[in-house]
Amino acid sequence: MNLTQYFTEAFAVLAANRVRSLLTVLGLIIGVTAVIAIQVLGAGMAGAVSGLLGGLSERAFIVFPSQQANFTRASIKLSDLQRAKDEIPNVVAAMPAGGQRVVAAYGHAHHRITFGAGPDERFSTSTPIRYGRKLSEDDIAEGRHVCVVSDQGYTKFAMIGDPTGSSLRVGDRRFTIVGVLGTDKSGILPLNFNLDVTVPYPTYERYFVHGNAIVFARFLMADASKVEATEADTLNWLRHLKGPRVEYQTFDRKAFSKGVDGIFAGITIVVALIGAVSLLVAGIGILNIMLVSVAERTREIGLRKAIGATRFQVLLQFFIEALALSGFGCLIGLILGVTIGALVNDFAIVKFSGVVAPIPWVRSILIATVFTTVVTLAFGTYPAWRAATLDPIEALRYE
Repeated sequence: MNLTQYFTEAFAVLAANRVRSLLTVLGLIIGVTAVIAIQVLGAGMAGAVSGLLGGLSERAFIVFPSQQANFTRASIKLSDLQRAKDEIPNVVAAMPAGGQRVVAAYGHAHHRITFGAGPDERFSTSTPIRYGRKLSEDDIAEGRHVCVVSDQGYTKFAMIGDPTGSSLRVGDRRFTIVGVLGTDKSGILPLNFNLDVTVPYPTYERYFVHGNAIVFARFLMADASKVEATEADTLNWLRHLKGPRVEYQTFDRKAFSKGVDGIFAGITIVVALIGAVSLLVAGIGILNIMLVSVAERTREIGLRKAIGATRFQVLLQFFIEALALSGFGCLIGLILGVTIGALVNDFAIVKFSGVVAPIPWVRSILIATVFTTVVTLAFGTYPAWRAATLDPIEALRYE
């Protein structure tokens, strides 16, 4: 009897008891479905977060007063930012963060927009460019009257085609459009880190900050790998500047990603526990049904042994039946898990974030394979061994 015949017989036994087999592996189906669905959704969320963070530069971080701080006392002067690059290691520039709401004119269109300072292309966001270019080092060094329009700014002004070279007016200042950003996403989640219009930060500071206090400041780094040390140095520098009672916080792409990853890790642990419980329940069910199957087929086992079947052949026969049972449950769980995860991802996560992440097929198949192996070895071995060790004479007498 070859291996194909063993599997054929195993599937025939399961098919003869379809309802019983399905109920037996129901817990396994639920467990595998839950674990794989969360893996698919986790991949989708990770892709969404990565896409949404495209509007944050890896070489910059933002500093702002903590909630308990006195904002008046914690406010930063423009002169403080000008000193920062000379006194804080790894900081090459500091500028006001965020922006202000202003009325801008493009042609005959007037709209209220978010307007603020921007760094050169080395420290700008990873948002792709649609037309023209991003702000250059020369734009910054010379404080030029140029600007870059974001995708939402392009839409607000109902611009058509390539607007680079045309003028945009803010107050009594005119700026030449040198670039238009593309979009990081196509979803409807109202999260975007790009202002409608950005100008070189020296230009913004000279004409729009004046002597006003700055609450949020952006610090640009030469080496992005030293972000944690640079943030610590910056906070210490500010405490020395403003006094130890004034506390500040920082925000950067790495910290945001780390926080989101922590949430995903917690969810994964919970789902893994659910999967473990389902695995245990399903394993006990398979153990029970296999013992029942051995009891029901005792005379058959005795007859097989009487005509020459070895212990190993009987053990293999029942072991493959347990493997087929658990494999069936895991296969159904794999299909349901990927389907549910993909549907939720397509109709929720992608819709809101606009970012499509690939389904982790290899990880999902690996999970289903591991579950099948563990259940078969842990709960299918004993019934198979019990069937193989039956005495053929006693088995033939069994009623």
